[in-house]
Amino acid sequence: MAITQAVCTSFKQELLVGTHNFTATTGDTFKIALYTSSASLDATTTAYSSSNEVSNSGTYTATGGSLTSVTPTTSGTTAICDFSDISFTSATITARGALIYNSTDSNKAVAVLDFGGDKTSTSGTFTIQFPAADASNAIIRLA
Repeated sequence: MAITQAVCTSFKQELLVGTHNFTATTGDTFKIALYTSSASLDATTTAYSSSNEVSNSGTYTATGGSLTSVTPTTSGTTAICDFSDISFTSATITARGALIYNSTDSNKAVAVLDFGGDKTSTSGTFTIQFPAADASNAIIRLA
């Protein structure tokens, strides 16, 4: 089993047919679910699955948390999308990675995040901090 960071292949195709709307105020609802090291997630992931998702703890519950989308923009010649950081409080969690998915549209997968190792919180706050919203670092970039 492995988690490999990637923008999901199905997401790329779905963009071309207008499936996903990232507009902050009127767009789809995007969520992030956390997974253990036993999960298999990569570019071929097409939808959210509860298999090997971390257990409910504190404010983290099955299906993960809703992300606050920042309306897409451009940085140079690259289109970018960003999300506000998200925290789960009073949580005991060990996660190896995460899946961003569109809960408005059949839980379609967007991107797999590989944390590079287990990340843990013990009766504390588990925070996912998204990178800078620019052409080199934004979590979703179309160059």
